[in-house]
Amino acid sequence: MVADKNATVFVAGHRGMVGSAIVRRLHEQGYRNVITRSRDELNLVDQSAVRAFFAENAIDQVYLAAAKVGGIQANNEYPAEFIYENLMIESNIIHSAHEAGVQKLLFLGSSCIYPKLAEQPMREDALLTGTLEPTNEPYAIAKIAGIKLCESYNRQYGRDYRSVMPTNLYGPNDNFHPANSHVIPALLRRFHEAKLANAPTVTAWGTGKPMREFLHVDDMAAASVFVMELDDNTYQANTQPMLSHINVGTGVDCTIKELTETVARVVGFEGTIEWDTSKPDGTPRKLMDVSRLATLGWRASISLEDGLKNAYEWFLNNQDRFRQ
Repeated sequence: MVADKNATVFVAGHRGMVGSAIVRRLHEQGYRNVITRSRDELNLVDQSAVRAFFAENAIDQVYLAAAKVGGIQANNEYPAEFIYENLMIESNIIHSAHEAGVQKLLFLGSSCIYPKLAEQPMREDALLTGTLEPTNEPYAIAKIAGIKLCESYNRQYGRDYRSVMPTNLYGPNDNFHPANSHVIPALLRRFHEAKLANAPTVTAWGTGKPMREFLHVDDMAAASVFVMELDDNTYQANTQPMLSHINVGTGVDCTIKELTETVARVVGFEGTIEWDTSKPDGTPRKLMDVSRLATLGWRASISLEDGLKNAYEWFLNNQDRFRQ
């Protein structure tokens, strides 16, 4: 199937890290009619506003990258907001898209949908086979509901609503806030500030032994457009009606120690790294099985070191956003 580059494509969440990368990718691929709306222009939690938006705009495709996101602390402190806002955003967009006759939609989920003790690497069929990680259970349940919304509209109405589940993402437009950012932006900022201060050491948490997988957001955007553009027969031959989501990752992980040393090298920090082993390590390993996506013909292309260089360059050019 040849992609229709004249299709009107709505990217929900275009100011976020993933949404902005999808917009960049669509423009690079020659899509001419990409529609976006800021939060001030369209409140995605407001059902009537979302319904009116779809009624007033002839949308052909939707990338649902909008979500309320945060780290462990935010998920612990605001579980009601995380489950309510994410359920409302995806419900409003998916249902309103269906009502407006939109045939193609891509929902972006999260690897946290899988059970806390899922076998490694985590395969798509691990979904709903065990207890979720308690700290982000409300967010995970909302993301699982998004997958099932897509599958339900496909089964009942013949829609073509697909879902992709990314591993840990990083890159341009990431959150580099000192208190509530994820591991890669937190490390980039910490080593950068240590370099400026000529600090002799940087202290990292835990033992450095846990293993994690990281995907540059530009690879995630490329995979998202790839999955959206797959012809129906190919997509359906590699998924199931009630197990339709596709993992997106590199299929390769590294220890937190290796990650930390690579960040230090990219930033140019020449001091020593000390490990505070009194701090928790967390889950020993989280790795995605990406064989389904590989079978379809897509693999990540950005190495961790190259991706970190790109993320650090973006941080250096946008530091004013994160000054305290």
